[in-house]
Amino acid sequence: MHHQSPTHIFVTARDFTPSQQSSYSPYKRITHFAHRQHCSPYSYCPKRKTTLNLPQGKAPTMAYKHEDLSPPLDSTSSPPPLFDGTTRLYVCYTCPFAQRVWITRNYKGLQDKIKLVPINLQNRPAWYKEKVYPENKVPSLEHNGKVIGESLDLIKYVDNNFEGPSLFPTDPERRKFGEELITYTDTFTRALYSSFKGDAAKEADAQFDYLENALKKFDDGPFFLGQFSLVDIAYIPFVERFQVFLSEVFKYDITAGRPKLAAWFEEINKIEAYKVTKTDPKELVEFYKKRFLDQQ
Repeated sequence: MHHQSPTHIFVTARDFTPSQQSSYSPYKRITHFAHRQHCSPYSYCPKRKTTLNLPQGKAPTMAYKHEDLSPPLDSTSSPPPLFDGTTRLYVCYTCPFAQRVWITRNYKGLQDKIKLVPINLQNRPAWYKEKVYPENKVPSLEHNGKVIGESLDLIKYVDNNFEGPSLFPTDPERRKFGEELITYTDTFTRALYSSFKGDAAKEADAQFDYLENALKKFDDGPFFLGQFSLVDIAYIPFVERFQVFLSEVFKYDITAGRPKLAAWFEEINKIEAYKVTKTDPKELVEFYKKRFLDQQ
């Protein structure tokens, strides 16, 4: 059967080639990592268990649909039947950028509508770059004969183009504030990643104070816009990682003296659609030590 040629919508952020990596300092790698909205071939992506034993409970608005997770596809794997009408979300299980879209898909109950396709970024299949997404990064979404990238664009795309509970408010004031917060995510992540080589506590104070103040804007719920939204999804993969790493390495508690942030973190960890996407904290700490502190 002849399939329509895909339309590729590319990101423009530059990534490292193997030859470039050796010439970049750790600080430059940190800055670059914080700017992009995707995970590159050099990102950490170990195997995950193929079956999840989900705790009992419900997300705030809907029950989570259980699914089994398949092993990541590597250089020995054959491609799926590409552009056959199936919508596919290409991810790495431990990529925070891909996690944003994964959470969105889960929360909207789209497990049967959007097939999750995990990619092994350390031993990635050649067909992914050649036939799916020439940028060779995750996340990407194969939908209606085209491939779309960039995590912040994708969470909006999934919310606007698929069924399920809306994840962005209609109220103009909340929409405006939500867009401001989503735009700020790059500043937030860049500042914290860069701080790992300097005064981490000082920079963490500024950035988590910003989140604490943002959470005071609306008082009709524990989330940034009151109710759970794309804003929470944009931040939580990184807050999850910073919370673990700052606590373990710098003995810094991101919630100390920040009751709104503490409540937000507690409530978001009750949402099954997010919980099933989390990475083992020990793996995160070891990966971040090696990447940012050159520790074994």
